[in-house]
Amino acid sequence: MKNRIKQIRKEKGLTQVEFGEKIGVKGNTVTNYETGLRKPTDAVILSICREFNVNEEWLRTGEGDMFIIPEDDTAALVSNLLEEPDDEFHQLVLELVRTYEQLSPDSRKVLREFGNMCLDNMKNRKS
Repeated sequence: MKNRIKQIRKEKGLTQVEFGEKIGVKGNTVTNYETGLRKPTDAVILSICREFNVNEEWLRTGEGDMFIIPEDDTAALVSNLLEEPDDEFHQLVLELVRTYEQLSPDSRKVLREFGNMCLDNMKNRKS
């Protein structure tokens, strides 16, 4: 868990003191979590998950996605993609979705399996 706490903090661009302030602990306590000298309490784990939209299962075990995207955020992401028709990356993402929709159910299954294998490989390398 120590590496995952550090990963969240780094992903959010926070110092240990700033991270601690957001979850209600001191900076040196965060240091102790990240070095493995202390294990966070259940209350601290829940605070991290709530403050940063972190998947509790991922934080505790490394399984699943790091972040939870609330449904209203998902709608905002899709809207953002549609509002920027000149952005090449956004067009790529939209084209990927359109092409996925054209695949047969069997092809979609193979693609999902491939994606899951890639994610598993990434997780295994980070451990």
